[in-house]
Amino acid sequence: MVRKATRNVVKYTLTHKSHKRTPRRRPYPTRTIVTRSQSDHYRRTVDTTSGSFFQGLPSEVFDMILDKLSVLEISVLSMVSKAITRYILDYISTLAWKNKTIIQSFHHSTCLEKRSTIEHYRDLGLLFKRCTLLQPTKDRLKFIFSKFSQIPCFLMEQCLAPDCMGFSSYGVFLQTLIAGWDQQECHRVFNFLSDLTHLLQKIEAVIMGKPGVSWDHKMQLRLFCRKVLLDPWPSQLECEFWLTQLLKPWPMVSQAHLLFILYGPLMPEGTFGWQDLVARGLPHCAMWDLARAILLLFSKLEASCQTDNSLLAILEELIVIPQRWHMENVARLLVLCGRSLCYTVLASKAVNGQILEVSRLIVYIILVCEKDGYHMTWAVKMVQQICKVFSTAPERFCFIQQLENMFLEVTREFFALSATGNHPDDGEIVQTLCFLMSSSARFHTKFLHMFLK
Repeated sequence: MVRKATRNVVKYTLTHKSHKRTPRRRPYPTRTIVTRSQSDHYRRTVDTTSGSFFQGLPSEVFDMILDKLSVLEISVLSMVSKAITRYILDYISTLAWKNKTIIQSFHHSTCLEKRSTIEHYRDLGLLFKRCTLLQPTKDRLKFIFSKFSQIPCFLMEQCLAPDCMGFSSYGVFLQTLIAGWDQQECHRVFNFLSDLTHLLQKIEAVIMGKPGVSWDHKMQLRLFCRKVLLDPWPSQLECEFWLTQLLKPWPMVSQAHLLFILYGPLMPEGTFGWQDLVARGLPHCAMWDLARAILLLFSKLEASCQTDNSLLAILEELIVIPQRWHMENVARLLVLCGRSLCYTVLASKAVNGQILEVSRLIVYIILVCEKDGYHMTWAVKMVQQICKVFSTAPERFCFIQQLENMFLEVTREFFALSATGNHPDDGEIVQTLCFLMSSSARFHTKFLHMFLK
């Protein structure tokens, strides 16, 4: 049997197709009209490598988008990229944006309008802070304050309206702008603002003048410094920095004068209480601002372990502006300044042999404690501390004896004033005499109780 061999044959067929050339289409004609945005597209829009959505937007469309955003939203958008920051800087540099966004009307009648203006300037501070983040401090300040330097309500002696919100808005803007800056940059800000507003020259003109003269210039200086530089800061440390910058260029006498202008008591009609400090005792609310400023300076000395002599010298100059104050006002200021500073002042006088003045001050401190509702233990402990200043028992006995004699002398003075009947404040004098007698009884009760313990 013969096996038949089989063979698989694969047949391949080759087909030849004819390739005909198709004519290439001509490109569409290019546009001959070029918009402003297309001509500077790659310069003013986002970086071409970023692949951002805004890369392909015409400049006019981007402007329309920014017109629809709030100031706060624009400030957030400015942090997306450097290119967008540059574009927004150009956008907010236009006169149209400035006229539309930078509010220059600050004489509002309702609390809602006032709050709205303050919040708007806080948002503006964030916008300029974020837009100029990459610029040197000097360039940032020049760019920013060029937008606000000509607003009348931001300038001293340009707007005298009592309800003007200009300085308050300016202060909120500045505080938001430089919040978090280090001290060296804040020094530059202070120097820049001083040059821009001629601040130091205006301070010199005011503090060299006589008390009670040019009160409107003094009031403008007070409002500008308080509302723009001092009050907006929530932190004591930051407020103390700005207060120190204001006081540092001047001698002790001028520092005391400037402190009084910035923080001294005001009368209801808006004038300084120069003569009231001399003639009669003022309530604690009138002295609180001044005490707070002194505490700021004292806390700085305590933190740095420096001597208190400079502050004591300022205090001595302060309590004779325009003449020596009524002793009750001096005592109330010391009580408001707290135990530590009050002890420092009294102990310094005791060491220097001013026992009569120390005794008189303590009597009025006890009177203030009774009038203002402070616990009498405060005054008793203060007397105990002062007793320890004296090294020997005879010296301590002499001090206590002088204190008791001063109680008697001050009581006689008030009784003599009330007995004449010619004083315009007879009712107030009689009331003070009653407070004095009551305070003496309370003080001696506490003092003897502590002694017996």
